[in-house]
Amino acid sequence: MQFDLGSELRRVRESKKLSLRAVASAVGVSASLLSQVETGKTQPSVSTLYALVNHLGISLDALMGTNRVLASPIASGAVSSVGSAPDSSSDRRSDSVVQRREDNPVIEMENGVTWERLAVGDSAVADPLIVTYAPAASSSVEGKLMRHAALEYGVLLEGRLTLRIDFETYELEPGDSFCFDANRPHMYINAGDQPARGIWFVIGRREMAYQSLSDLGHDDGAELRPPASAVEVLQAMKAMRPEKRR
Repeated sequence: MQFDLGSELRRVRESKKLSLRAVASAVGVSASLLSQVETGKTQPSVSTLYALVNHLGISLDALMGTNRVLASPIASGAVSSVGSAPDSSSDRRSDSVVQRREDNPVIEMENGVTWERLAVGDSAVADPLIVTYAPAASSSVEGKLMRHAALEYGVLLEGRLTLRIDFETYELEPGDSFCFDANRPHMYINAGDQPARGIWFVIGRREMAYQSLSDLGHDDGAELRPPASAVEVLQAMKAMRPEKRR
């Protein structure tokens, strides 16, 4: 389901009584570029979209429509955004629990980056996304590192992707996962000739108590003993993360 990003950005901006020129100046783009984004004539880069979302004070799920649910089955013959066409004989309704793949809101951004928002239900904890970087795509057209108020988790499923954070560079392959504070300057680049695709969870712009990764349980346990429950098994797995390379 193609999402009309420009119209929604304009609606939010106008609801906050902000002028186009003021918002463009605040996020570091020209007024003409922002106008083209709002009218759908062009798409923003990932870094520009994050800058707009942060300045407008909204989350990605709010922007893309949290709890937006279809009340009737998808029409016969509709093609999903991932995989083959759905079985028209089944009742493929999206509701507060299940979001069908053909209902994923999709944003196609500048320079070959695509986001598909996954189900969020009644939660406002994270923005779950299927992220695709086409060959030669990057999160910033200008080659600048971006930063935004969030924690970013992800796992790469297909292809290869370069992740730059501060002065460090990581080459991600299928199965590699990452976790970092997105306030650190960072950028994604697909330098290969195949699309890179993965699942991202962006946690940020929420009224939550955490301040850093350690507040979400990323610390070492003080006592070593056999786990007594599934919860303790998961906690032990967190503690088994590899040490940072020197």
